[in-house]
Order: sequence, then structure tokens, then C-alpha cells
Amino acid sequence: MAVVRHATVTWTGDLINGSGTVTAYSSGAFTDLPVSWSARTENSDGLTSPEELLAAAHASCFSMAFSSNLAKAGHPPDHIHVSAEVTFDKLEGGWTVVSSALEVAALVPGIIEADFQEAAEAAKDGCPISRALKGNVALSVDAVLETEDH
Repeated sequence: MAVVRHATVTWTGDLINGSGTVTAYSSGAFTDLPVSWSARTENSDGLTSPEELLAAAHASCFSMAFSSNLAKAGHPPDHIHVSAEVTFDKLEGGWTVVSSALEVAALVPGIIEADFQEAAEAAKDGCPISRALKGNVALSVDAVLETEDH
């Protein structure tokens, strides 16, 4: 069964001088987050951007896929911390999301490094946000297996 999520944006003015707000309509998790062109291309000044929202989506999607992969392999994680850095750059064809670099640190009792790295790569390639970006955006993951005394 398909699941549909819905967000809304209200924009006022032109691209350069205008501004808007974005709302998570389906969940109500956030309302009227301010967005602007300058928040995308210069200093965010407390405003968000589609790229920041994409980074949040990619980090959360990856963490779920990674947790699932680890648990299916018999190594449920104690904790996972993921950050995603989405790069937005002006290319010949215009402004483009060019990469999403994931960094993950996790405490996973009983797993060996090779299996940990394999699970991280599989999550990078397999999470739905990665699959949506694949072929258009460079994807990477840097995974660090923590130790109990880390």
C-alpha cells in the first residue's frame, strides 16, 4: 500500500527578495518554517532550505535502514548517530544538489568491522531517499564503529 506525505509552501515575492514558509502538512511536526533564496545560497540566518530538509530526510532514512540491516544480521545497535551534509552548487546548468555525504558513528555490540561497513554501504545504497537520489547526486558514507569505551 502506498503512503503519501504532504507538505505545503507559501511564497511571497520574487526569488531573490522573496521568502516563504514550509509546513509539514501530513504530520504537523513543523509549521511555517521560514525559507528564502539567500538561506539556500548564502548565510542561513536561522532560516531553513530544501537542502537542509533533504539532509534531514537522508540522515533519518539512512539511520532506519542501517538499524534494520544491523538487526537482521543479528547485531541490533545500541545507538546510531548520523549526519548528512548536502552540497548545493552552481554548475553550468544552474544550481544543483551535487552530493549527500553521510557520516555515521554507532555502537554495535558483537559486530566485526567488515560486517559493519557492509551494512553501512547497503543502507547508503538501499534506503528510499538514497534510491531517489541515485544517479543524480553523489552519495557517500563514512562509518565509524564505536567501542564501549569510546
